[in-house]
Amino acid sequence: MIRPDTRLRVYLCREPVDMRKQIDGLALLVQEAMELNPFEEAVFVFGNHQRDKVKLLFWKRNGFVVWYKRLERERFKWPDRLEGDTVMLSGQELNWLLDGYDLSAMQPHKALDFQSVG
Repeated sequence: MIRPDTRLRVYLCREPVDMRKQIDGLALLVQEAMELNPFEEAVFVFGNHQRDKVKLLFWKRNGFVVWYKRLERERFKWPDRLEGDTVMLSGQELNWLLDGYDLSAMQPHKALDFQSVG
């Protein structure tokens, strides 16, 4: 699996985001709403209202990259104990979040083993 580098700065947008937004819309959110530079060496993390989808945006040398993950049964445990609209995480905390850990309780999602899509 492709994983973000644990040394990167990670900015988590606490407010839900419309997952129909693509690269330009997400980059504009970083610049305007989060008041950060979307071209810096960092990962910007966005989740939907139901917290079952997440998008990661980052600039890589000559273009933007978007990662998208959809959970089939569980929900991402968005940090709620912190203040502000933007939360800074470590790369390791981001990987834990993507694995389903509740960062405050350190409890992961159950592993699922499907055999078909339908």
